[in-house]
Order: sequence, then structure tokens, then C-alpha cells
Amino acid sequence: MNLLANFLERVEFDSYEDFVANYKLKIKDNFNFGYDVVDEYARIAPQKKALLRYCNDSSPAEIREYDFAEVAELSNRAANALRQKGVRKGDRVLLMMKETPETWFVMLGLEKLGAIAVPASFQLMPEDIVYRCSAAGIRFICYAADEQLAEHVKTALPDCETVIGCAVVGEEDEIPQGAYNLRGMIAEASPELERVMTENSDTMLIYFSSGTTGMPKMIVHDFTYPLGHITTAKYWQQVQDDTRHFTYSDSGWAKFGWGKIFGQWIAGAEIVTFDVKGRFSPEKLLQMIDEVKLTTFCAPPTVYRYLIKEDMSQTDFSSLRHCSTAGEPLNPEVFEQFRRQTGQEIYEGFGQSESSVLFANFGWDPIKLGSTGKPSPLYNLDLVDDDGNSVEDGVVGSIVVKDTDKNPPTGLFRRYHNDSEAMEKLWPGSVYNTGDLAWRDSDGYFWFEGRNDDVIKCSGYRIGPFEVESALMTHPAVLECAVTAVPDPVRGQVVKATIILARNYEPSDALKKELQNHVKKTSAPYKYPRVVEFVRELPKTTSGKIRRAEIRKTDMQKLRGQN
Repeated sequence: MNLLANFLERVEFDSYEDFVANYKLKIKDNFNFGYDVVDEYARIAPQKKALLRYCNDSSPAEIREYDFAEVAELSNRAANALRQKGVRKGDRVLLMMKETPETWFVMLGLEKLGAIAVPASFQLMPEDIVYRCSAAGIRFICYAADEQLAEHVKTALPDCETVIGCAVVGEEDEIPQGAYNLRGMIAEASPELERVMTENSDTMLIYFSSGTTGMPKMIVHDFTYPLGHITTAKYWQQVQDDTRHFTYSDSGWAKFGWGKIFGQWIAGAEIVTFDVKGRFSPEKLLQMIDEVKLTTFCAPPTVYRYLIKEDMSQTDFSSLRHCSTAGEPLNPEVFEQFRRQTGQEIYEGFGQSESSVLFANFGWDPIKLGSTGKPSPLYNLDLVDDDGNSVEDGVVGSIVVKDTDKNPPTGLFRRYHNDSEAMEKLWPGSVYNTGDLAWRDSDGYFWFEGRNDDVIKCSGYRIGPFEVESALMTHPAVLECAVTAVPDPVRGQVVKATIILARNYEPSDALKKELQNHVKKTSAPYKYPRVVEFVRELPKTTSGKIRRAEIRKTDMQKLRGQN
């Protein structure tokens, strides 16, 4: 049993064309995901499985399941606990909670209160915390027990003038002095909660952008935002009723909203939370996949790149029915290797913190390797040139969402908070410019080129970083790479590849030459990287996206130092 029919005029479609023509949402007044999805499941199917906590920090792994009756009660308790500490409707609460189950209880509790969740990475430095608290007017902070994070919060708090308190998820001896014990607060609070009325247009959630360039922007979503992710979960990730879904994402990323709470629960799936400490471990992830018996799986391309370098022969993938990816383009070589080892194709999608899935491989049509698929029925998407004119098939243009004034798409953000400059640049009227580039083929598939700032202009050629990265990824020595531009007095810019090597490979001039020749053979020769740098890690945002802008900035600083 799922609730899809409560929010869709039709649930099943015969083709992509049928999907686009007939997908219609039913949105009630005063929709609130906490009450109208979670509490509704608790009413009609209280024992339906909602959340599975998996932790393999110890052996055997710890597993704890929560049904919807428990999630509904614990979110009521979380709402009452936060209200007792002074959180009210409209207040903003910063969440740095990793993947603890309390993340779900607190987010739902805030929705039920009409308060505003502001998710953030647990990797934030003190200055990042101060910036977010000041920019958003944060009232309260909830964070996971972590010695370094606790120190960063302690350092930041004297400059966070609007914050009235902090609560920490952890054991009693892990709670810093001056902070509340969040688990204790929830356990002691009342399970009874009278519905707080919210408007669909009220702010429910604020994401800070990844910040690949400049300071992070505040992205405002209203209470209808969860319904925009039905297309994300049901039709792209293809989650199924009463099965298990896992999206690899920290709770501070927008991908959490995409893959770990909204559309998945509406579609009736049980969500898996991978509650582990320490750095990403492909071995531990494979152990979880093997033991939990996932039905659907979603992860950024970086995770797939690490998985295919592991021995996956001992992992049981027989329960998997669908795999998907988003965040950055998926290299065809990664797709092929994963398919050979697991039997599963990877369905790529594309979107932003500002949206739900914008276009994707939805499954009716065959996958074209390298393409991010076709548009979601929620959005009127187009590709335009610098003057705003639509471009022909095969021509690279900026991805835009049109007609946002006539029919604001459910799932699209409502504004950048207190940032008129960003609004004027990207959303000055009825057309929202995503800042990303793509081209469209004659079959209607979109092919991602990169961020506007990432495209390399070399000797009159426009070179997208993704196509060079894909060529490099077909070489066994390359674990991960980033392609950027460096200035050149003759060509204007030349291609640079910054590369993390796979195991058993060492940097050398001979390997540089080998990789350059490899790109010449597997793509147009003019695209080969004239500059190659081997590194141990790539700069990334807290959401895992490669910060090509930081690589460019570092290279410019080096060049200035030489002159």
C-alpha cells in the first residue's frame, strides 16, 4: 500500500510520451508532508516499514527498523521537544546530523511545527557555521556527536547571535557541556501533537548551495517541495512499494531530499540509513548492499567509480532491480564496468539543489551512454543561447526552465533568500537559468556539457570537461579525475587533467605521456590534456562535487607566483 494515488491523477503510464502528456499532481491546500504522508501511513498501515538503520562499525552489523507508527510518534516527540526549547513556527534550525535516525524525526518534527529545516554538512568549519547562522538567522542547532564538529560549533557559537541553544545526538558521555541531549529530549517529550496549520507557500526548507563558485546561496523551498520528488523517486529511481531503497547521501546534502525521505516514502518504500563513522569505505558499502538486500540504489558517480575498482564478485546483487546516479555526469566506462560486474544498468538523472529531477532516463526509452535522458513532465525545459533564443538540436545551450510565472513547477525552489543579485542574474522574470550547459539530440535526449564556467575554450574549440574525463576514465590507471582549463599565451586555454591514480600505479612522466596518447585515441585529438597533474585527492564540495573552480584558482595563483 502506498499513497501515490492521493497525489496523482494517474500513477501508471505506457510510454514516455504518455508520461509527459498525462502526469498531473493533485495538491491539497495546507499540504504538510509530516501530517499528510507520515501520519497518514501511521493511521492506515501503522506497521508498514519506514526506516532501517544499518551500522557496520562493529561486527555483526547493527540493524534497527522503524515502522510508520514509530516514526510518526517520534517526530511528534521531536516537535514537542524543540518547541519546549523555544523553537516556533517560522524559526530556522541548522541540522548537521549525519545519517542518524533522529535526522528524520527532527526534520519531520520541524515540518509539523511549521519551522524551517536548514540541512548542512557535518564537515563545516567554524567560519562556515557562523556564515550560515548569520545569513539564515538560525534559531537552534542540532548536530551529531563528533569531537571535531563539537569543537567547531563551540568556536562558532560566540559569533552566532541568533542561536538560543544546541542539541546533540549521541551517548550521554558524548554530549558537550552546555548542549542538550537530543535523544533524551525526544524520549521525554509528549507523543501527542495538535496539527499546526501551514500554507503551501510557507518556507519549509532552506538549502545552502554547494558553493562551487562564490559564497553559498540560500535556496528556499516551500511545503509543496516533497511532491516534486514523486518523479524523482517513483519514475527515475523506480522505488517500489514495500521494498528497500538506499541513496548514498549525507543528510546535509540536497540529495537527502532527493533520495532519502520525500518521494521514497510517498511511493511506499522503506528507506535505508547507512549510519557509520569515519570516511567513505567502498568495502563497507558493499557489505551493506550484500546484507540489507536492497531493491533500488542511487549514488553519485564518484561512488560507482570506487565500487568498480573493488572486488565485487563476493557481493550478492541479486535483489537489486534498479540503479541510478546524479550529481555529475556518469562516465560510460563506469557504466559498462558496473553492468558487467552486477548485471545492472545505471539510470542517470540531472537536477539541482534548486529542483527535483529535471531530466532523466525514466526507463521507457533505451539508455544512451553519456546522456542524462529526457525532461521531467514537471518542467518546461529548453536550451538557449546567450541572447535567450532557443538553439537547434546538436547545439550547446544553457539549460533553462520556462513559464515559471504562469505555472510554477512543483519541486522548483521559490527564490534565493536575501540575494537580489543572484535572482536578477539567474531568474529575472519567467525563465530560470540553471547555469548549466547541454545539447539535445534529434531523439530528445539531453547531453550534459558542464557548468558554464567549466567549459574550456582552446584554439577556437569549446571542450566540455566531461568528455575528456570520460576518455581518461577508460584507462585502468585512472581512479578519478577532474579536467579544467589553464591559461596559455598561444591557445588562450589548454586542457589540464588532475588525476587520482588507481591502486598499483605510480606517477611518472611515462604515464603522463601514456594517458595523453590514450585520450588522443579515444576522443578528438585536440581534446587531449596538455597538462597532467597527479594528486592524492581532489577538492570537493561538502556534497561530493568536484570543485573545478578551486583547481583553476590554485593554478592561477601558481602562475602569478612564477611571473
